[in-house]
Amino acid sequence: MIPATGIPFARLFLRSLRSVDLDWHVIVDPIRLSLSVPQAMAMMLVRRPSAIFTTGGYVALPVLLVASALRIPVVMWDGNVVPGRSVRVTARLAGCLAVTFESTCRALSRPTRLCFVTGTPIRDPAQVSRADARKALGIAAKDRLVLIFGGSQAVRRFNSAVAEALPRLVEKTRIIHVTGDAGYDEAIAGRDALPAEMRERYRPEKFLDDEMAPALAAADLVVGRAGSSTLAEVAAFGLPMVVVPYPHAAGHQRRNAEEMVRSGAARLVEDADFDAEALLAAVTIIDDPKEHAAMAAAARSLARPHAADAVAELVLATATGQPFPDPAHVEAVSRGATG
Repeated sequence: MIPATGIPFARLFLRSLRSVDLDWHVIVDPIRLSLSVPQAMAMMLVRRPSAIFTTGGYVALPVLLVASALRIPVVMWDGNVVPGRSVRVTARLAGCLAVTFESTCRALSRPTRLCFVTGTPIRDPAQVSRADARKALGIAAKDRLVLIFGGSQAVRRFNSAVAEALPRLVEKTRIIHVTGDAGYDEAIAGRDALPAEMRERYRPEKFLDDEMAPALAAADLVVGRAGSSTLAEVAAFGLPMVVVPYPHAAGHQRRNAEEMVRSGAARLVEDADFDAEALLAAVTIIDDPKEHAAMAAAARSLARPHAADAVAELVLATATGQPFPDPAHVEAVSRGATG
């Protein structure tokens, strides 16, 4: 994706450690890591960056080790309530931390490191209006729209629930359903099995890509996982949410989801409990105007739609050696309250 934008891009030899299988990578990965350190050193000596921005983790380790040796300052951002083990390790190599949740500062910060609550950098929600989005998607003003997407992990759970509930779902609401590659053909078959007059009420898509922002702007309710970016975008668009946290990855998503639930912006359904009946029960939120409005207001109270600007200020301060802004200013920037 990045080379297509024209942004200069270079890879290290190492790869992400997403797989836990015992295979040949167990032997090769340490070799890749050791080769990536001098590779990163060569890149840094050629480019001589004034600062480095990272999201931490294993893949950042070679660059951060080199940055420490060359005394290049580092800004690190993390979006989870509970940072992963590799993030906690690499955070020790950063001089300034930016996080989505205040409690993450307590987990990562040390007396020698500054930590700012910036929120999660996302696409600008102001780029598309609800009216324009609905017009582009063919959604009438009087119709309710539920957006359902499970992210890249365990999307099958969502697809199965939608398939079983579909005839009853479309009776009460329009649905945009992000299926992923594997579930798309089955979803199309499910749509074709609906009565002819109901088929236009269900729109399955493999992925939304550039249409994700219009879909969020047009929606009345989101059913999805609890990744940092998902929660940030849902809050920025002021949407109630039914959140089904991914049950693995050390439970990071559940802790993220609990923050939304605690604020009143979301209902939590455990992954193991998410089926057709749970989905049908969840979308009753759109039937209660009072509850729907309260959840939408709670979502908007969490929103930090200009988090990217707040993070950028920290990176620029680091690169130029200027004093860091006051935390209250960073919060105001992230919420778009600075004018």
